[in-house]
Amino acid sequence: MTSRARTTVPFPSTPGASRLSSSTSANPPPTPHYATTRRHSLYGVEDRIIIDPGSRIWKVGFSGEGRPREVLYADGKYGETLWGLSRSTIPDERAEEDRMLEIRLQQCLRGVFHDALLTDPKARKVILVEHPLLPLYVKEMITRILFENLLVPSVSFASTHLLSLFAVGRITGLVIDCGNQESVALPIFSARPLYPYLRTTPLAGARLTEHLRALILLFGTYLPPPTTLSAGVNLPASSRSTRVPPEVLTDKLVEDIKTRLCFVSETLGLYTDRESTPAPDMSSDSIDIPPSSEGNTDSDFSFAGRESMSSQPESSEFSMVSAPGSTAAARNPLIEEQRRGGVNNLQALATMYERNSTATNLSMRVHPPASQYTGTGLGTLLIPGWIRERSAEVLFEGGDVDESSVAEVILDALIKVPVDLRKTMASSILVVGGTSMLPGFIPRLQHEILRAISPPPPSTRLPSKPGRAVPPIYDRYSSLRPLTPFFAILNNPNPGEPQSARARANAGKAPAFTPATMPWIGASLAGALKTGGIELAREKWDESRGKGKGGEEDALILDPTDSGLLPDWTRSPLATGAPIANIQFLATQAKVGA
Repeated sequence: MTSRARTTVPFPSTPGASRLSSSTSANPPPTPHYATTRRHSLYGVEDRIIIDPGSRIWKVGFSGEGRPREVLYADGKYGETLWGLSRSTIPDERAEEDRMLEIRLQQCLRGVFHDALLTDPKARKVILVEHPLLPLYVKEMITRILFENLLVPSVSFASTHLLSLFAVGRITGLVIDCGNQESVALPIFSARPLYPYLRTTPLAGARLTEHLRALILLFGTYLPPPTTLSAGVNLPASSRSTRVPPEVLTDKLVEDIKTRLCFVSETLGLYTDRESTPAPDMSSDSIDIPPSSEGNTDSDFSFAGRESMSSQPESSEFSMVSAPGSTAAARNPLIEEQRRGGVNNLQALATMYERNSTATNLSMRVHPPASQYTGTGLGTLLIPGWIRERSAEVLFEGGDVDESSVAEVILDALIKVPVDLRKTMASSILVVGGTSMLPGFIPRLQHEILRAISPPPPSTRLPSKPGRAVPPIYDRYSSLRPLTPFFAILNNPNPGEPQSARARANAGKAPAFTPATMPWIGASLAGALKTGGIELAREKWDESRGKGKGGEEDALILDPTDSGLLPDWTRSPLATGAPIANIQFLATQAKVGA
């Protein structure tokens, strides 16, 4: 009986029906690190590698996932930018810059595959998120490293703006990318980027960083560590306060201040119209001086970020970066009177912003410079609250031909768009990029767009000669004023009350993705659907480079930039019926020579 009972006890095993009926075992639940149910095997090649290369920050990961696996600085932690807006004109220096750029790109791409993603590049197709204004030599360098060093099977090129629209489920809209080097606005209609209508401005993250550094050097306060513990208790902080040494503001510290402490005021610029400006109290000690009412002019703060502060002596005053005669302050009679009275222009503007700011002053513990490291502990950096709130004003100051504001770039692109598409584009604006992640940036951009197209104030100019009519006011965006009720930003977190049904259907309706990751998410969606932009296989690349079957190079080597392998929006074909001027000129020259 005992042995029979032992034989009847069932042996524990996993039931087969549960594996067939349950889908959770085949697709495991998402892990806390990656919110996806897809299993990435060691040898799987289905998922494509998504690389979003920026001049400073890269985002990489696998297709089909909802966020990047790794967000890294391309040149190390808080490193410098890989490329800029200018190149050397000297051939030897340009060749040296290209060699250094290629070395850094190779290290970054190897780190993407071997350190961040832990995958074999020989079996993975790559989708390269391509910025429209990415320099062609940088694009060719990245492609050459992927094919010849990492031996990837193929590389697909997809537009950043188009992928951002894919991420929000749209194929038509006006996308503005506020990155590190520049802000670019591009209209897209039916998944076709309208590259001839592209507009750009250098007012972006790099200009904001320089501007923030200059403001802290001018108006910040630094408390060095006390020399002894007794001095730190007995000596008041006001007697130890000094100007901020330039060595304290490292790139890492300025980047932390910009990303963690700064924000954008959602209200409009202070004192934009002279009619609404209260009369200054001349009896007070310090006068609130409004900027010039001529509109679309730069303030002295915008010029502060363009000068190198490291070359200025520490004993210089606030006026060391002022540009008299070229700014709004120089054309304002009230400020001119203040300057004659001995009051500094920048100090008067700082007082005005401080009085109208609600942000609190903050202090940070920083490492003192090596030349002053004689005390105990760390130094203290005091940041005024108005700098945190108003440092981003440099992005909204326009009026310059070469440096339009972010709002003016959008309106300039709308002017170039055909009339029948303007209402659709105005109601489908999408803001992406790392700079747009500042709190309050998108609602402020909406206010600036509406302010830019508002009617100008009445002119106070007199006719040049008696009996001659007063010259009309230059109204730059008068053709866009009927679109005022239709302006809507898809990812506006605070859209307010829309003025039309079209704006109500679009404002704030985009998914809550961070603006910096929208291009990557769109590329991940395109890779999961096995779609994408122009795909270039490694075999075709080897043929253009003149390589035989064994890998040896032949005598003839074609340039990929000239052979048309790499996509370049600047080489678009001519429209139908466009005159061929070169052939006609050659024919005329031949007749003259005959």
